[in-house]
Amino acid sequence: MTANSAAAYIGYEYLEKSVPPSLVSFYLDNYPCFCWEEDPNNITHTVHNKSSGCVTLHFWRNRRICNKAELTRLQRNFDGCLTEIAALERSKSTMALLCALFTSFFGTAFMAGSVLAISAEPPQIMLCILLAIPALLGWILPYFLYQSLYRRKAAEVAPFIEAKYDELYAICERGSHLLI
Repeated sequence: MTANSAAAYIGYEYLEKSVPPSLVSFYLDNYPCFCWEEDPNNITHTVHNKSSGCVTLHFWRNRRICNKAELTRLQRNFDGCLTEIAALERSKSTMALLCALFTSFFGTAFMAGSVLAISAEPPQIMLCILLAIPALLGWILPYFLYQSLYRRKAAEVAPFIEAKYDELYAICERGSHLLI
């Protein structure tokens, strides 16, 4: 082993990151701002978990980079912002789904009452009709209720999501300036 070949040695640290398929390109574009490069030895993107649908990305970087502590801190902030964005995205549908489910549950309860009214001895046709009307509404309205509440919540959280993306880009910009 010569002196030149010993000086050329570079030690790497490795990172495996499980990400949703929709964010693969986002991670591949932005993790280089924290000095991570896609590992050329493991470039295949494998599905990590079939139920969650996550993709495992493999990165590496030089162990002796400058500003490593600051880059790691920025990387954690980046990951935290992405977690917050995912939570905001989930919040769009949570309340809408709950309201739609409760409405359909009450529609089903009215339908059960309607069935019991018609199957009573003697059959209570008028009560059956009175209970069937809100039952049918309880089965039809959840779709429209869900759409309405989802759109309202999406409009409400859109500025917060956009602000988080701006924060992400600022973090990446600071990271890339540290690499210069």
